[in-house]
Amino acid sequence: MGKGDLKTKRGKIHNGSYGKHRPYRVKAAAAPVAAAPKKKTKKA
Repeated sequence: MGKGDLKTKRGKIHNGSYGKHRPYRVKAAAAPVAAAPKKKTKKA
């Protein structure tokens, strides 16, 4: 396993390609941020 192994992250970086072990987009940035839940007020 090294630069020639395209199934590893290091191999993907060396080859300049993307895949399962080197995703093109970051997972955290791709997921939309959920809106804050609205606060319910108590009836007096």
